[in-house]
Amino acid sequence: MKRAGMLRQVSDFSDFSRGHRLQELLRQGEEPKHVSSSPDGQHLLVLQKSRPPSLPRLVAFQRHGIAGADLERSWQPPQPALVGLLFLQSPVTLGSWALALVWEHGRTEVWYFTVAVGWQLLQTLELCQGARARIVSVCNQGASLVWCEERPPLDAPLDVNKCAFMFCVCTRALEVEEQGVRLGTVRIVLHNSPEYQVLASPQHVFLMPATASFATTSKFLLIWHPEKAKLTMTAPSAGFVHSKVLCSSSESDFRKLLLGSVGLLSGLAPLDIHTSTVSNSGSLLLVSTKGAVNVVEPDGSQRHIFDLEGGPLAQGSPVQLRTFGSILACVLAGVLYLIDQNTGRLIEKKILSMKEVHFLESLGEEDSIQLLTQTGIYSFSFSKPEDSSRPEPCLVEMVFEEACRYYQRRSLSSSKLTVEKLKKGGVFQAPVALAAILQHSLRQKQKPHRGLQDTYAKLLSTMSLELQSYMSLELLKTCVVCAPESEVESYCEELVEQEVSRVLHSDMDKDNLAYLNSVFSSFPKAAWKATRSCLQLQQNGDGLLVARATPEVWKKVLGGPQQEEVGPNGVVPLFELICASFLRFKPKWLPSFVELTQQYVSISWPYSSKEGPEGRVPLYKRALGVLARTNKCSEADDEMELELLLCSKRPKAVLQALHLLIGLKQWQRVVEVAEKFSKLSPLLKKEIFTTLLAEFAQHRELDPYLDTLWPLCPAELTASDILTVVLQHLPHSQEDPVPFSSDGNQLTVGLLKPLLQRVVQHPSTQDEMYSDALQSPTFPPPTPPREHKIPSKAVADDAPQPPMARTSSPSALAQGDTA
Repeated sequence: MKRAGMLRQVSDFSDFSRGHRLQELLRQGEEPKHVSSSPDGQHLLVLQKSRPPSLPRLVAFQRHGIAGADLERSWQPPQPALVGLLFLQSPVTLGSWALALVWEHGRTEVWYFTVAVGWQLLQTLELCQGARARIVSVCNQGASLVWCEERPPLDAPLDVNKCAFMFCVCTRALEVEEQGVRLGTVRIVLHNSPEYQVLASPQHVFLMPATASFATTSKFLLIWHPEKAKLTMTAPSAGFVHSKVLCSSSESDFRKLLLGSVGLLSGLAPLDIHTSTVSNSGSLLLVSTKGAVNVVEPDGSQRHIFDLEGGPLAQGSPVQLRTFGSILACVLAGVLYLIDQNTGRLIEKKILSMKEVHFLESLGEEDSIQLLTQTGIYSFSFSKPEDSSRPEPCLVEMVFEEACRYYQRRSLSSSKLTVEKLKKGGVFQAPVALAAILQHSLRQKQKPHRGLQDTYAKLLSTMSLELQSYMSLELLKTCVVCAPESEVESYCEELVEQEVSRVLHSDMDKDNLAYLNSVFSSFPKAAWKATRSCLQLQQNGDGLLVARATPEVWKKVLGGPQQEEVGPNGVVPLFELICASFLRFKPKWLPSFVELTQQYVSISWPYSSKEGPEGRVPLYKRALGVLARTNKCSEADDEMELELLLCSKRPKAVLQALHLLIGLKQWQRVVEVAEKFSKLSPLLKKEIFTTLLAEFAQHRELDPYLDTLWPLCPAELTASDILTVVLQHLPHSQEDPVPFSSDGNQLTVGLLKPLLQRVVQHPSTQDEMYSDALQSPTFPPPTPPREHKIPSKAVADDAPQPPMARTSSPSALAQGDTA
């Protein structure tokens, strides 16, 4: 069962000094800003970045009851910009922390705050050794500062263009004392390198390429281990690549470090990073431009956590990331996502009413998330369900040993059980019991994860998500039993949704399909809501049906066991189940759903593939089969049959729908369908026009629509073809034909005259082909130059005259007739 989240306001800025000024700065939404809180949570620092006409500035706000001088700094270009805002450890007499402002040219100001005096400048110092150096990124790792600086060559002018390997990564110890700041010597971690952004965790420093302009260097990132003096090269697309201990300064050369892995890196994909941050556990969180959230561990391994909704992320769209214990909080486009880092499961999704949100540190509350908005500070916390049924450790040990023996006996083999064996062949009978016993028992023994046996470690990592799902299901079942009658329906809907989602994310075999059939039969309304939720079906602004289901879910819906595989036992495939739900609860959406499935099939399976669903029975015929099983013969069913035939856009289906409309004598729709679907293919256009021409020859119902019907005539039809179709479909009369009949339903030449004129005036396909060739600039070839000789008059008179050009075009024939 999902933990309920509660959002409550903890501050409206009235408890801050200059609270109105703080609110004004936050409401200036057009200017980019960075907000951070002090380690003790008593100060807020707002850094406004440069955007004309306003100047970049840094303003500090403290809570009421803390008197003293304020801190506000601003600077104007071309003055160097502020590149780092760092909190350093300091003696207790100075407040246990200090603030370091690092400027682009290396100057660093160390400030500290005391209650009675306020903000005071402790010392100003220079980080860089060269006057031409320029810091591009800085972070603090323990008691040291780590930064990446640009070092132009000594013989180059100051306005030299950036070179590929003109940067170096440096570190320097910085200790804050009561009398001042003690600065250590500069140590180079990496030189002759490209520009890197440095991000620090408690024990490691991540080096991310700042630009993607160089093909090789933009495919990996580096991890520096200060205690081991080691650099690890890793690529999110391939995992760990290379690791090297830097024993001497010569080994810190980036180009030499790269030489040993050039061949491997050439085949890797470039980095796709939109946003990055370091989690509280020391790993690196990356968000790609496609919305995928991945974590890179300090050892170079990586794993996927979650996929954010909304499609590709624009370069300027902000994504806020912060970890609170095991929970990853992410804000994207006004939506707060709370994700379990260990399992990748979405805990909660909440739509926020404010546009700009900043995360703040939550002191002492691991499951509480602090959000800073324009109106105040909010806390998002969880209400944990009470757990009063935890067994005693001694009983767990006994059941643990018994469970291992039980599963070993069920394997019918002397070999040790593996995760794959437990999952296959019906051996895995009690996943909740085994997973709960393993987790609880191993936690009681306090064994580190890396010290586990391989079988247990893999079992725990594989089953963590299944364990949460099963335990949530058991809690929900308990709530259903204990809930009052008025709440039972909502609990049943949640239960069905979890079950449908679980089956759709597992192997769709015959047993699971039979189970889904029973669920849809027992809880039709809840199953319909669960289907909409799992497929994420909704209408967009234009009223069209859209689905944002993952490809795996679509394949389960379309590629599961078919009717010939499940047998005549009353079980129907999943696609038919969903179509029946549409017919029952939302029949207007069924044709759009069939059209969506056909679009997905055309993308996922090759044309006429026997493995795909269209290689067997077309999807629209399967939907028509569901409609036929309802045994209703109403006008709504006739209309649904027409819509299903037309949404398939298949020639035979379109012609079948056209004949049904003709049989219903809905001539307006007949012409509309003909006009719409004649654009699909020339062959279908010819079939549609021939069908309607045959109807036109038999009665006068289509006469009001001739102005729309005649333009549909294919270009390849001749007058003789049209007359042949008309004569074949003229109605047979019992009386002797007379020239002038009193019956007004007979076809006359006057009705056919506009069509025949159109056909005669329209050039044939063969004529068009020859006319294109004659109008080509390369035909006939140009006449070579000749010497002009004046022939005698007799020779000129005896010269043969060129024959007259012949033509068979309709215009020429018409001129001959009128001459």
